[in-house]
Amino acid sequence: MFFLIYQIILSVILIFSPIIIIFRIIKNKEDKKRFIEKFSMSTKKRYRGKLIWFHGASVGEILSIVPLIKNYEKNKSVNQILITSSTLSSVKIIKKFKFKKTIHQFYPIDHIYFVNKFINHWKPSLAIFIESEIWPLMFKTLNHKEIPLILLNARLTKKTFNRWMKVKNFVESVFSKITIAYPQNIETKSYLKKFKTNKIKYIGNLKFSEIDDETEDNISNSLRFKIRKRKIWVASSTHANEEIFCAKTHLELKKKEKNLLTIIIPRHIHRVKEIVSNIEKLGLKVTKYSSNNNDLKKTDIFIIDTFGETKKFHKISSSVFLGGSIIKRGGQNPLEAARYGSRILHGPNIDNFKDVYKLLKTFNVSKKIVTPNQLANLIVFNKNKNSGIKIKKIGRIILKKTIKELDSLINNEFKKA
Repeated sequence: MFFLIYQIILSVILIFSPIIIIFRIIKNKEDKKRFIEKFSMSTKKRYRGKLIWFHGASVGEILSIVPLIKNYEKNKSVNQILITSSTLSSVKIIKKFKFKKTIHQFYPIDHIYFVNKFINHWKPSLAIFIESEIWPLMFKTLNHKEIPLILLNARLTKKTFNRWMKVKNFVESVFSKITIAYPQNIETKSYLKKFKTNKIKYIGNLKFSEIDDETEDNISNSLRFKIRKRKIWVASSTHANEEIFCAKTHLELKKKEKNLLTIIIPRHIHRVKEIVSNIEKLGLKVTKYSSNNNDLKKTDIFIIDTFGETKKFHKISSSVFLGGSIIKRGGQNPLEAARYGSRILHGPNIDNFKDVYKLLKTFNVSKKIVTPNQLANLIVFNKNKNSGIKIKKIGRIILKKTIKELDSLINNEFKKA
């Protein structure tokens, strides 16, 4: 009954989908040509042989599986790798890696017609969904076609759990379609059990395991020359109002650090024009990364307004403030910056990464702040390399265990075919 109601609701939404798509294209949130992929009109070919399929919602999920993709790019038994996601930003990230047998498509609408069309075209040997990507009709269809479904690095929050408990029977029927789930934390493991997931195995948070690419993830020599004498700190993945919070921090810190440069990396770069305008009202000089400005001497705030640049600036900063934590967004992933030995600074709202922050606190890496003045007082300009080494070691262990688990599942499926 719930599946039927779910499909009726989606069918009604589909009536208005042309208007929604047009609006999203105007807002630069949709690809003008490739939006048809969301209606299961494939723009890439399915080659012969074994195909494994990874699906993640956006940038964070896709980055977490890059080490796995790199591993299976080298695996000769895997002929093709399909990555699906839902956002434009994730596409731009994937393009950076120049994979050879990995292709990307946008994830289809979870309607019975589009789901069946998608599966019949791609015929995956294995489907691997990342974190919180739960799609009732897709899960049901994969189960019906006897395609193993893995929920990798699964993450369920208390808020999500409480909401889903209102339709517990429906959610249990969805989770029963999962072949095996690998939760990223103990909290998620307990929620998966309550929803009667068939098989659960705890390995750890895959986000500890992102691979460094030393050739692609360094700032240019010319930019390094411009900022080498500046005292820098980074505000990463910031949301609305947090840029002003960080600009006020800059004003506080500038009272004792005259040669200060604050680097802000907004979560959504389409907001850059508004961000620049608001910061300039505080009397601060702003320069955009895309401007290729040759002189940063008088710049106060350096705005990174192009995709895929975050890691470059995490590498060079000793202090990183993680956004989504002053406002109520649950925080952003601090692990990338922590791997480089940065001090992690965050607001009170970090529900998305409670387990991660608990570990960082034991390493004396992270500090909570609530005011610009507190943030200014906790910013340091020397890296803690030892903490970075510890975090990378944890990541290598988790990655090794994850690959071992997936290899077992992949090999079993390939033997059956």
